[in-house]
Amino acid sequence: MGINKESDVTANLQIGPTSLGMVRIYIEGDGIDLPMDFEPEEAIEIAEEIRAAAEAVKAQKGR
Repeated sequence: MGINKESDVTANLQIGPTSLGMVRIYIEGDGIDLPMDFEPEEAIEIAEEIRAAAEAVKAQKGR
């Protein structure tokens, strides 16, 4: 599956701090149980990438 391919798969997404000082992105769905832990600096980089992608989509829609 690529980033531009649509899917009917549904999943829940949770994001929060762990007791060990990490930021966890947790994805749960049919047959999926995926905890991903990141250092705070990595999590900030991910957040910036998400924001940049959202801004790019907004700019495209504004054309």
